[in-house]
Amino acid sequence: MSSVYADVIVDITNEKLDRTFQYKVPPELTGEISPGTAVQIPFGNGNRTITGYVLSVGNEPKYPQDRMKAILAVQKDAATVETKLIALAAWMRHTYGSTMIQALKTVLPVKVKARGKETREIALLADPARCEELLENYRKKNYKARIRLLNALLAQPVLPGPVVSKKLKITADTLHVMEEQGVLEIRRTSTWRNPVSDAAGRTTAGKPNEQQQAVVDGIRKEWEGQNRPCLIRGVTGSGKTLVYMELMERVLKEGKQVIVLIPEIALTYQNVERFCARFGTRVTVVNSRMTPSERADQMERARRGEVSIMIGPRSALFAPFPDLGLIVIDEEHETSYKSEVTPRYHARETAVRRAGLEHAHVVMGSATPSVDASYACETGAYALFRMDARYGNAALPSVWIADMREELQMGNRSILSGKLREEIEKRLEKKEQVVLFLNRRGYAGFVSCRACGHVMKCPHCDVSLTAHNNGKLVCHYCGYETPQVHACPSCGSPYIGGFRAGTQQIEQNVKKLFPKARVLRMDGDTTKTKNSYEEILSSFAAGEADILIGTQMIVKGHDFPNVTLVGALAADLSLNAVDYRAGERTFQLLTQAVGRAGRGEKPGMAVIQTYHPEHYSIQTAAEQDYGAFYEKEMDYRRLMGYPPAAELLAIHGAGEDEAHLTQAMEYIRRYLIRIRGNREVQIIGPASEAVSKINDLYRMAVYVRAPQEEVLAELREKLERYIEINKGFRTVYLQFDFSRKY
Repeated sequence: MSSVYADVIVDITNEKLDRTFQYKVPPELTGEISPGTAVQIPFGNGNRTITGYVLSVGNEPKYPQDRMKAILAVQKDAATVETKLIALAAWMRHTYGSTMIQALKTVLPVKVKARGKETREIALLADPARCEELLENYRKKNYKARIRLLNALLAQPVLPGPVVSKKLKITADTLHVMEEQGVLEIRRTSTWRNPVSDAAGRTTAGKPNEQQQAVVDGIRKEWEGQNRPCLIRGVTGSGKTLVYMELMERVLKEGKQVIVLIPEIALTYQNVERFCARFGTRVTVVNSRMTPSERADQMERARRGEVSIMIGPRSALFAPFPDLGLIVIDEEHETSYKSEVTPRYHARETAVRRAGLEHAHVVMGSATPSVDASYACETGAYALFRMDARYGNAALPSVWIADMREELQMGNRSILSGKLREEIEKRLEKKEQVVLFLNRRGYAGFVSCRACGHVMKCPHCDVSLTAHNNGKLVCHYCGYETPQVHACPSCGSPYIGGFRAGTQQIEQNVKKLFPKARVLRMDGDTTKTKNSYEEILSSFAAGEADILIGTQMIVKGHDFPNVTLVGALAADLSLNAVDYRAGERTFQLLTQAVGRAGRGEKPGMAVIQTYHPEHYSIQTAAEQDYGAFYEKEMDYRRLMGYPPAAELLAIHGAGEDEAHLTQAMEYIRRYLIRIRGNREVQIIGPASEAVSKINDLYRMAVYVRAPQEEVLAELREKLERYIEINKGFRTVYLQFDFSRKY
């Protein structure tokens, strides 16, 4: 039998993750060693026994065997948070394609240096008789600082650290000596920042209605049976959050912890209020606007058991809870759950894996679930629960589709249709609020006709072509090119080109049209500061503005009872994005936008402005009919061979030298052709990315389609070895991105 070797890390901190040590695995331990296993190992010149964690196991020694030490034992009682997260990292490395170090730095993001604030107290230990002896000795030797401190402690046996160091001017050396003599002790405690303490108790949660209770009971029954991931498909305003809280209550009563994933920092404000009202100080939050120390504090509080609920975006999935019981994924369909850096993991898939490793549950919710998640329900991998009525019997908003082609024919070249302007005026008269949503997704470069709505598309991939500065229209899936057009090939109109309006321009136009209206804008420029999201949203919720203008961040999960009108501007931008998911993204954004209206007692209305009123994404969003949308979208995916009807692997490359990058990606294409054999594998590209250059790095991609995931996984592993042994790839940064079926 061949020898087995294990790569081991001995200190789990970000600074030291790059250093691993290889050990021999004794034959009697071979079956017990796997990634994440805690082991006892001899370490250092003195061979002191310490705990290490296995990262990988293999048959290739990296060092001479006579210099290699052997693992002493498996640490049986070390099923720690670290072992579970390392096992998760090993799965991520294998599933998404990355190094183990990259995966570890994703799941173990907290640095040891980022600590909570330490407070100190100095306490007297010596009895009065000994203190008198010590004082006499200190006087003889003229130890003025010790005399000063001991007299102070005799007067007050416990002194705060700042009093000792600043008022009494006692040095650390003096304290250390007196501590060694047993005169005193230094009591150190860490205080951790609590970012949600001020939010607790502002709102109250109601009791579940009949529909919500039925879903709660159904999910609990699923937990007792197959324990599949559960998807709640509930219309906007149906009260999914209350269902989450009922399920969380049960898990917390069992002494376990809960992770709640939310897609946007902007959603933190209202979600934290709701959960704090129910669960108080057991709740904490992390997000990217917090400093590293603030995030580290919350992770340490989770590790110590000081909090039981962690709310945050994708990175909160790796909260080091010792006994995780439930992972909730709110707005499951959101694209922000997919990582854009290696490993390019999806939080939904990774949450399901972590829950499986830790015997926890997964509950997802959305008014517009991703096609992938719905397909998983269709195949039986997930359990589906529906909520088709709004909480409190509130009616769904009425929807008006404004055909912007007709607006142009009537001489209206404004960004606002006549119908939308009319409805805004009515709301302002009634002192009701308006949300204007600019759909910026996909704005970068697609070309369409404002007269007839025709969009320039690739004849091979059914995605929109992108305008480039060299006067060409390019497909970013297969590389197809055609000259830029100056007249519509469908109707001959000269009104063909890209979309140029932004939120600032819309804000200026709205203020001119409605000079008495109080207008707020929420986009990337107005939310740069730490608390800007909360300030804008709380101001709007308090009625300090009449109109809120923004991008997609304003239409996701927010609940403003006085909003009775939503205007969806330029719905076609996401519809014509360079992505096979364009129809899905459009339906989701529009459905979410429409759902912001009429969430209180007043009826709501939405106006969708589009050049493609007949498109199924627009029609089904207006009708809030997810089932009809899903059927049509899956027909399209099956016809074109896109996920989840098929497996897709994207290989993204970036480099400073455009010619070298092009050559490297071409070599990847040729190698894939050579190793695919007779299998049903389609290779597309290489082609430039939709944004072909960022930070002086050129970007290209190759796409590989196959019916089975195993085929793509095999091709990726062979390609990784090919890249590793060829020096030409060392100046090219490569990423693998899987889109799977379930």
